[in-house]
Amino acid sequence: MRSKVTIVGAGQTGGAMARELAPKGFADIVLLDVVEGIPQGKALDISQAGPIIGFDSHITGSNDWRDTTGSDIVVITSGKPRLPGMSRDDLVTANTEIVKAVTEQAVKYSPNAIIIVFVNPLDVMCYVVKKVSGFPRERVFGQSGVLDAARFRSFIARELDVSMEDVQAYVLGGHGDDMVPLVRHTTVCGIPISELMPVDRIAVLVERTRKGGGEIVNLLKTGSAYYAPAAATIQMVESVLLDRKRVLPCSVYLEGEFGVSGIFMGVPVKLGARGVEQIIEIKLTDEERDMFERSAESVREVTKVTGL
Repeated sequence: MRSKVTIVGAGQTGGAMARELAPKGFADIVLLDVVEGIPQGKALDISQAGPIIGFDSHITGSNDWRDTTGSDIVVITSGKPRLPGMSRDDLVTANTEIVKAVTEQAVKYSPNAIIIVFVNPLDVMCYVVKKVSGFPRERVFGQSGVLDAARFRSFIARELDVSMEDVQAYVLGGHGDDMVPLVRHTTVCGIPISELMPVDRIAVLVERTRKGGGEIVNLLKTGSAYYAPAAATIQMVESVLLDRKRVLPCSVYLEGEFGVSGIFMGVPVKLGARGVEQIIEIKLTDEERDMFERSAESVREVTKVTGL
């Protein structure tokens, strides 16, 4: 029997997630949205790619939460998009109410689910979900560092003209302009990038990574990124449903790890069948810790706006 995954929000990101997940074959999908016709149409369109690509996953488009009953994973993408000139922090008030309502329904129909959040400002929306759901921290986490690290890896690969598969990187901290790319842990086939490119070029790529989401928003003008975010989220879904125990940078609720408590931050975690099975603490240099603490303070200030 296949697992059941509900994707809340059938916009560009939710639709791309369903398209990314369906060919993997291990999950049936419910694509849920408040707008009539959109989830049904996208579900039908993706289903009709099955004979061509070769998958049998069942995809349901719905406006009714009852169709999500008993989901193993609920992915929340519903929220207002970030528009040009708008910071992630600007979104907090509007999206808090949306995410609260979605979480209440998710808990009602799938009380044993794992919830993966992809709504900006990401770390703060994870906090909203955890507070409203009452779920343990193992079952509520957000997609952030997987995407940020992928952007960093892609920039490095293009800079050095090497395969993206050979570039490894970690990005910690809040999912925003204060994120913390760990340059000394960034390698190409195990070779530190500091041995492959000058410091000034590394600094340029770090800054581009921090502004990666905004760069795409400014180019699209009417929306934000969705292909890479979808791929990153489904990598997390796969690690949970197949119990792969991938070590991935995710936004999780910290209870003293890295010297931080009471907020969600991006750190390396082991994702398996129980959700977050381990938070992996790594030693940070003084400079990295300063950046991490600045990022934590930014997240903490925005989290206060929720009033939760």
